[in-house]
Amino acid sequence: MRPLDPRLLRYARATRAYLVVVVVLGAVTAVLVIAQAGLLARLLAGAFADGEGLPALRGPLAALLVVVLARAAVGWVTETSAHRASARAKSQLRAVLLERAAATQAGDPARPDAGSLATLATRGVDALDGYFSRYLPQLVLAVIVPVVVLAVVVGQDWLSALTIALTLPLIPVFMVLIGQATQTRTRRQLHTLQRLAGHFLDVVAGLATLKVFGRAKPQVETIRAVTDAYRRTTMRTLRLAFLSSLVLELLSTISVALVAVSVGLRLVDARLDLRTALFVLVLAPEAYLPLRLVGANFHASADGLAAAEQVIRFAERPVPPTGTRTDVPDPSVVPLAVEGLAVSYPDRAEPALADIDLTVRPGEVVAIVGPSGSGKSTLVGVLLGLVRPTRGRVLVGGVDLAELDPDAWRARVAWVPQRPYLFAASIADNVRLGRPDADDHAVRAAVQAAGLEDVVARVPGGLSGRIGERGVGLSAGERQRVALARAFLRDAPLVVLDEPTANLDGATEAEVLAAVRRLAVGRTVILVAHRPALVELADRVVPLAPAAMAS
Repeated sequence: MRPLDPRLLRYARATRAYLVVVVVLGAVTAVLVIAQAGLLARLLAGAFADGEGLPALRGPLAALLVVVLARAAVGWVTETSAHRASARAKSQLRAVLLERAAATQAGDPARPDAGSLATLATRGVDALDGYFSRYLPQLVLAVIVPVVVLAVVVGQDWLSALTIALTLPLIPVFMVLIGQATQTRTRRQLHTLQRLAGHFLDVVAGLATLKVFGRAKPQVETIRAVTDAYRRTTMRTLRLAFLSSLVLELLSTISVALVAVSVGLRLVDARLDLRTALFVLVLAPEAYLPLRLVGANFHASADGLAAAEQVIRFAERPVPPTGTRTDVPDPSVVPLAVEGLAVSYPDRAEPALADIDLTVRPGEVVAIVGPSGSGKSTLVGVLLGLVRPTRGRVLVGGVDLAELDPDAWRARVAWVPQRPYLFAASIADNVRLGRPDADDHAVRAAVQAAGLEDVVARVPGGLSGRIGERGVGLSAGERQRVALARAFLRDAPLVVLDEPTANLDGATEAEVLAAVRRLAVGRTVILVAHRPALVELADRVVPLAPAAMAS
């Protein structure tokens, strides 16, 4: 990613206004630098060469104090603006990342895994603070200040200006060489961190299973190895950063020394007056300082730039077009037909679904049965608009599902997954996901219809009582009934249930089945079923075979 990539201005719009502010402040800083150097030269030359006393120097001293305070004020405004712009830009990049991830279909190889996505959206994007607060302001100053300094020095001492002009390009040259190596190391560091985060997330999610099968301890060694690789990569990057700072510091020091030697020799020979010599000597380091700081601060921003590049690259991947029709037919009134449906994933040799034909009549309860791997969940994903068919189509009252706006279609569908996700919030908030604008009376009615009153009575605080992340504190059956309460609250004409009684005991299964019966009244229901008690609720059973057997 370039130091100031136009794509960043497009996806993080807060950068535009901040860039204007930085340019204005950079111009003000350049003027203040010149003024400060001139006043210092005036004071020193007046005090030591002209023998002026404090009364004569009171005016320049007051002016110097004003200039110093003004530079401090400009620095404070720059820092404050940087943090505000950084917060807005990071929020905008995260919104772009989340929006693009939500628009990516299941099975898309371009979609990062959960660990990489979480690392990119948190630590990766957070690293942009260094870019906005340190790197970008110095980048602007590196363009403005050296030009202004050279223009002023030329009028005072052309030989010093020539020396500065010849040595100044050395810093950007070395900066580019070091920057190329740093970018490679930084990308590798971020990739290692994402791999560590993804693996750690998978281990934590499956820790109970790993412990049961005695595979938890070997994972400790794996995580230790990945962590050690990340540590080594980070230390190499830091070592390069420290060495590059040393190189840039050495170059600027030698360059200023060349100017100082030239000025000193001509001052001894009386070919240059003291005031001009002091003015040039005070001003010369200011020409190199912004460039040196750009190189030093590049490393502080490298992680953020690498993360921003990943976000932008992910955001710029083409998204397949979606339907726009919002006049969605009512699935409880019109038939739902699946014609020649086939779905293939890039990482699988065999298709997940192959040439499926199915018609669901209005108000019918259809059970989809079949062994694991037969494509039941994939079929559900297609019906929900989460998986794009490779071949074939789904018709709702004769209208192709691909022509319908996904949000408008999903508003007609209630989904109860096999493992419903519950958030660390109140029971009411979790139920209200079915219809966010529902009032308390509607939420209570949905809770009652799902047979969830006993759970509400048990949780401290009732409907307002908080439950843990992923429903910690509730049993599997209670979590399923929360998901059913969402479906009741949504009151959609089409209900899709993905094995809602899986992993439940007999008594809990009976409670969930009773709620499913109430939910099916007056609605079209498609349920994925393994257990006989759930299959018995269906008007019709449709068996699916694995695609390899079907072919």
